[in-house]
Parts: sequence; structure tokens; C-alpha cells
Amino acid sequence: MDKMVASPEAAVTGIEDGASLAVGGFGLSGVPDVLVQALYARGSDGLSVVSNNCGVDGGGLGVLLAAGRISRVTGSYVGGNKEFARRYLSGELELELTPQGTLAERLRAGGCGIPAFFTPAGVGTLVAEGGLPWRYEPDGSVAVASPPKEVREYDGRSYVLERAITTDFALVRAARGDRHGNLVFAKAARNFNPLAAMAGQVTVAEVEELVEPGELHPDEIHLPGVFVQRVLALTPEQAGAKAIERRTVRST
Repeated sequence: MDKMVASPEAAVTGIEDGASLAVGGFGLSGVPDVLVQALYARGSDGLSVVSNNCGVDGGGLGVLLAAGRISRVTGSYVGGNKEFARRYLSGELELELTPQGTLAERLRAGGCGIPAFFTPAGVGTLVAEGGLPWRYEPDGSVAVASPPKEVREYDGRSYVLERAITTDFALVRAARGDRHGNLVFAKAARNFNPLAAMAGQVTVAEVEELVEPGELHPDEIHLPGVFVQRVLALTPEQAGAKAIERRTVRST
């Protein structure tokens, strides 16, 4: 039951070239930065990443992106990363854009063993009809486009079929956790982290505060340990290092 690992390097063991990853976080909130940095140091290449966004220039998953380690992204927002846009438009990166709520449910469904589901999101658009550019040629033409999806009508309303997502690994960050892998997420960091953790075959959690089993009340646990295989306790310095994506101030 003790799922602790001794170091970030040990935490990302087994993530080889071509692996698929579900990564928690929204912008830079709740991003497992220590694990991302360890994966960068490991040198794994050709990664297929599922995440709401792919970090920012120089932060979060943007570190792996800038190094050319990511070959494919499934996400819902990519507008804050100029390097991402450059690689996508030049044909260096494949992108599957999906509505944000649909992405969340695809991850949750994968973790629950549900292979697919119907949703109204995307009906009447290229999401359902196909034709979204997944990969461009260097000359700007479309190399790979999204396929059309099944649409059915229920009670007079149309719904599109979406496939669940499962990945080889998941990387997440929690505010508190115990040795059994039970996790608590703080405020805005409780975004895609629980869902990404559910979708991974091997889920690795970096934890800001490690507590002993039994210290977390069952009612406060956001993700049970059954979904987590490895726990990395962060140092106080690592836990306190939290970047701000957009700093807004006003003069006094």
C-alpha cells in the first residue's frame, strides 16, 4: 500500500519514447512542474499528451514542447503559447482540439471504464462533421484532418459520439496526500487533476504536503488512492514554487 517514491527521477521511471500522458493543470494552476522537469531530464521523446492546454512559453508542458519532445496534443485551449502555435502551423505537431467539457468527460469516462458517450457539444460544427486540421504540411496545407463522428438524436435533440481517453501514464499535483495515494486538491488546482489521474494506467502524483494514512478524513478526499500508483513528496521549496501565468496589478 505504500506508494512513495524517493525522487522525481524514480517517479517518472518507465515513461519511454512514444508514451501517452494525461497531465493535470489549467494554465499554470495545478501543473505538476516537478514531474514535468524530471521527464524533461529523462529525455523521453515523441510523447502524446492529453491536457487542457500545453503550458505556456517556458512553463509547464511548454518546457517539453520547446524541446521538441511532444509529437501530439489532445487539448481544448492553446492560445497562450506562441511556440505551440508555431509548431502546429508548421506541421511539427499534431493537435486534436476538443471542447473543454468534452475533454473533461472523456478523461473521466476513461477512468470509469466507459468506452464512449454522447454529448450535444460540437453538434453542427467541424467537431462532429470532421475536417478540423490535426496536422499541417509545411506549406500550410492540411496533412491530417479529423474524421466525422456519429451523431444520433435523442428526444428531439442531436448528440455526437465521443470516445473516452485512457493513457499510459498520468502526471498530477495535489495539495495533500498520503502514502496510499489518497489526494486532496486545493482551489483552482482541482481542475483537470482528478480527471487526468483517473485516465492514466500508471498515475504519478506530486504532493505538496504528505500526511500519514488516516489523517485525511474520507469526506475531504477528492481522489481515492485506487487511481494512484506513485506518490512523490515535494520539498518545501518545490511546494512553494508556483508561477503566475498573468500578473495583473493596479497602481495605488
